[in-house]
Amino acid sequence: MQAIILAAGYGTRLRPYTDFRPKPLFPVCNQPLLHRLLDQTRACDCRPVVVNCHHLAAQIEAALASWPEVLIQREPAILGTGGSLRRALDSLDNDPVLVVNGDLYHDIDLEQVYHRHLLSKNEVTLALHDCPRFNNVGIEGDRVRSFGADAGGQLAFTGIQVVDPEVIERIPVDRFHHIIDLYRELAPQGRIGFCRVDGARWRDIGTPADYLDLHRELLAGRADWLIEPGARIGAGVVLEDWGCIGAGAVIGAGARLCRSVVWDRAEVAAGSVLVDRIVTGDSQIDAACGATPEERP
Repeated sequence: MQAIILAAGYGTRLRPYTDFRPKPLFPVCNQPLLHRLLDQTRACDCRPVVVNCHHLAAQIEAALASWPEVLIQREPAILGTGGSLRRALDSLDNDPVLVVNGDLYHDIDLEQVYHRHLLSKNEVTLALHDCPRFNNVGIEGDRVRSFGADAGGQLAFTGIQVVDPEVIERIPVDRFHHIIDLYRELAPQGRIGFCRVDGARWRDIGTPADYLDLHRELLAGRADWLIEPGARIGAGVVLEDWGCIGAGAVIGAGARLCRSVVWDRAEVAAGSVLVDRIVTGDSQIDAACGATPEERP
């Protein structure tokens, strides 16, 4: 079993936060999302695993320093999902490739999806589920037939798929390419199957609201905040509802935080009142997004 995690994108819907940190490195419950995805591929004994990067690539590379077994594919130009797969092909074996988008939080059984692909002898197998907000994949029997809500979308694509190398070879080399454009050609020919993964946890952190809502869901029912060792909490700080504080973060005296995520090494000024905020530690971004001492309820 081999895999590629796609981590090169700009994360435009999460700007300005993604101007400071690439989306795959956003912390979820104080763990970089990319590290969680790698833990999941490691649990499946995936070898090799390729991680591609482009936007803020140096940060991705630094985050992989403790993962020497991971192959890093740095792309000088953004290649899209299809172009990245085609570029990675020379680093992979001649076996089906598990592909995982680098901006997902999920507990989907990757081995189940991979083995379904092998047993079905599909050329492509998409992990699909019923998620009305994102339903845009049309199915018929055990085949994917169309893409787009206007084409009778019934299920949602999770961003997890297994693809045969022969399909990837159809993609032009070193050119920008959306893999879905190729799938639109293959689907009417009955060459794409799917694996239902309904019931698994799956969240797209595509917007700031989605990112905070994921934390709300994960931290529901906790008696206290999730605080990393080494964070410094000043006197008189009030932490309400739920939230996370990353390693090396500093919360100034008398601050009040509610339903907020404070990234590693970020600082919250004394007396701040922050509600439903992401605190990055970059003063310009935090000021632009309201995570500053000037906010009042």
